[in-house]
Amino acid sequence: MGSIVEFPSNGSTGAGYFAPAAGGGPGVVVIQEWWGLVPHIEEICDRFAAAGFSALAPDLYHGDSVPNTEPDEAGKLMMALSVTQAAKDLSGAVAFLQGSDAVTSEGVGVIGFCMGGGLALVLACEEPEAVVACAPFYGLIPWPDAEPDWTKLGAKVRGHYAEKDGMFNPEAVAGLQAKLDAAGKDAAFVIHPGTDHAFFNDTRPEVFDAAASASAWDATLDFFRSTIV
Repeated sequence: MGSIVEFPSNGSTGAGYFAPAAGGGPGVVVIQEWWGLVPHIEEICDRFAAAGFSALAPDLYHGDSVPNTEPDEAGKLMMALSVTQAAKDLSGAVAFLQGSDAVTSEGVGVIGFCMGGGLALVLACEEPEAVVACAPFYGLIPWPDAEPDWTKLGAKVRGHYAEKDGMFNPEAVAGLQAKLDAAGKDAAFVIHPGTDHAFFNDTRPEVFDAAASASAWDATLDFFRSTIV
């Protein structure tokens, strides 16, 4: 089990849920969905720790969160999020991992879900020397003018998306693939057949897909183990 920690965030203080691996392990930043830093995200950090990674999920809403039965409120929190402040918090999270005795790697990985998947890509472009592996799960960037400069991306990218996603459909994934290909980046995306947006979230039975979730999780563990050093 992890715990809440604090870390410097470019002149202010950030906080997040940190689950270190027993004996230390490669560092991973876990980025929340629009619900906030909820138990589901903390449990993902715990799963990473059990798999041998030291994982930190920064609290981008600074204490706010909503249950997954209130999408309208979650949408308000997401659209009110300062992407500039979020970028500072995420960079602070990277620095925390790189300075932690529980982290054995020089580079870090990042995984994010929904808006967190988009922010994972943003972070990988903002911190190209630190972030070596990026795994966006049905990631999208909903804020105007927040799309990063893809030429700055240094990480390998392995993403997981849903065939029936009404928020970021396969055509949008193909468009993102084309942008990254044009920039000469090492990126590949899997479209999981028959799945909906948020298929990895096991607290949402209406969209959770156990088989796709297990496949995406195993692939991500293999990707991180081979890339984060």
